[in-house]
Amino acid sequence: MTFFKKSTILAACALALPNVASAAPTIFFGENQAPAGGVSGAPVTARNSFLAFLSAGVSTEDFEGIAPGSPPIALTFTGGLGPINGTLTGGGSLRNSPITGTYATSGSQFYDNNFNAFKVTFTSAIAAFGFYGTDIGDVNQALTVTLDEGLASKRVFLVANTVGAANGSLLFWGIADAAQTFTSVSFAQSGTDRFGFDDLTVGDVRQVIGGVPESSTWAMMIAGFGIVGFSMRARTRKVTFASLA
Repeated sequence: MTFFKKSTILAACALALPNVASAAPTIFFGENQAPAGGVSGAPVTARNSFLAFLSAGVSTEDFEGIAPGSPPIALTFTGGLGPINGTLTGGGSLRNSPITGTYATSGSQFYDNNFNAFKVTFTSAIAAFGFYGTDIGDVNQALTVTLDEGLASKRVFLVANTVGAANGSLLFWGIADAAQTFTSVSFAQSGTDRFGFDDLTVGDVRQVIGGVPESSTWAMMIAGFGIVGFSMRARTRKVTFASLA
């Protein structure tokens, strides 16, 4: 008979596996109830942490190169294997001036939801999505974000915005999840409230750190499994020779 030490083989396999992202998504959130001087404080810290979780090359849509007006709004982002195209739809409009507590977080333009739900749909799957929101929750409304993978099931996240927030508050919310990608992001509130949406950053699974192993990691993994195979063959020969003796 041939016997193997399972623990030894499993340990070798574990060493050979790439460092992939965990199954649970990573959420990034920061809120500033009194953003003196504009964009500052916890939202900036949260956004920096989100960007640090992604590889270089991700892009951000600040709406500055798009003519003000109503949706649909065509969006393009830099993906790990090529452009990621998206479309923003809803009942709001692209503005170039502040209104009732909402404002741009970079440049002068931002998307004003105008009390309506809205949605961003992508032509290819993404794994990371982050944005700045202004004046959210000042009339006691909670914000939810729904991720759709194109299947029957959807994931709904309650943004931890302050209900009854100060007028003109600022927040950042982001998610990175290489284990379960999605093709659209929808925004809805528990009631009706006007808020601003700006500086949208998007990344695919290759841009999430640990999401997809680099070629060098794959080479290490293959080499690791080669070691496992060699060990198994050596043990087979050893046991066979012993039984013949």
